[in-house]
Amino acid sequence: MKKLLTLLFVLGAYTATAQVEFEDYFFDRTMRFDYQHAGDHATEEFFFNGLKAEPYWGGSKRSLVDTTNLGNHFFRIVDLASEREIYSRGYCTLFNEWQDTPEAQQVRRAYAEAVVFPYPKRPVRIEFFGRDAKGRFALKYKQEIDPESYWVEQFTPRYETFDVAYHGNHATRVDIVVLPEGYSSGERAKFEEACEKFAEAMFTYAPYDRLKDKFNIRAVWAPSEDSGVTIPGERVWRNTACDANFTTFDSERYQTVANQQTLRDLAAHVPYDYIYVLSNTQKYGGGGIFNFYGISAAHNPGFTGKIYIHEFGHLLMGLGDEYVGNTAYDETMYSLKLEPWEPNITSLVDFDTKKIWKSLIEKDTPTPTPATEAYRDKVGVYEGAGYLSKGMYRPMQNCLMNSFRGVESFCPVCQQNIEQYVNWLCE
Repeated sequence: MKKLLTLLFVLGAYTATAQVEFEDYFFDRTMRFDYQHAGDHATEEFFFNGLKAEPYWGGSKRSLVDTTNLGNHFFRIVDLASEREIYSRGYCTLFNEWQDTPEAQQVRRAYAEAVVFPYPKRPVRIEFFGRDAKGRFALKYKQEIDPESYWVEQFTPRYETFDVAYHGNHATRVDIVVLPEGYSSGERAKFEEACEKFAEAMFTYAPYDRLKDKFNIRAVWAPSEDSGVTIPGERVWRNTACDANFTTFDSERYQTVANQQTLRDLAAHVPYDYIYVLSNTQKYGGGGIFNFYGISAAHNPGFTGKIYIHEFGHLLMGLGDEYVGNTAYDETMYSLKLEPWEPNITSLVDFDTKKIWKSLIEKDTPTPTPATEAYRDKVGVYEGAGYLSKGMYRPMQNCLMNSFRGVESFCPVCQQNIEQYVNWLCE
């Protein structure tokens, strides 16, 4: 794996090293690999569920091989005839988060997950990797795929779709699909209004305001049997389209979807890169997992727009939380012996890998940086991030990845990382 994943930069931009010609290897549609991700706190296994063909490829046709080193997991597609890597992506999972919980010390669990990639023209091999104790990617599972197999399930559309914000060809845009959670059949107008507010919020905050033309937003109208959302901590259960729930890992405000394949089934109705679920509730909360999905309350009276932006930061490129947690679970999320891969938090073990961040620190700013008034608006290295009060650092005293109160923007480090990543996705 040493030669597979390296963080490469040229003057601050992702390289196109080892990219392939889309038409040489792929059809212009999607193949989906469904699997169960299972294990406990110390082990993980992958169990094959099946293959599905989806009608659209929403991703880039140029930035096919991932050189960003983002994510706790990574998968790649290898052409069997040439043994060449022809597609790859980093990502994170809910299972991986669950492994750090007390429950994982006592029971074994399985989560339904899926990855998508352009539909191969010839037989390929899929390989899954996860980070080991030293932060390196280690091979976990591999399987050969015959794209002509009659066992590849074909997609059948079931729901209506509509455009929320369309700015051009999906091959050169970041395509977001918005899904409804807990909107009953009579609440379509409420969902459509929530979609408009999602787009409005998205393009209000920098750098998305200046990147607006690089995004498309579409929605799938999949009504729920019940109106409202599931909140196990309050013993409230609803029959909903996405089957989401609050109280994930006993966190009152953490809302997630345990079965990611459910979301993929809905999202496949349109070309998409990222899935975002709008939850029909005023309850504060949500969640965002890198290259997996995002979800949050669509009707919180105080912070709806900021919640969208914060959670989409997790979803888009794995921006880390910059705040300090308050539970024992939070203390296990990061090792202070490793440099986190997230571009906006550091343990200072290998700060040189944070190219953008380091370039934005003025020469007279000390590292670490005291959180005083003198450095209020300066990029530095401030202690307290990644849920840890000591040993983990953030770029500025405040940012939308840290707090919502009195904060109206991402810090320059987050903004520049987002802009660079969006430009790479749109190549």
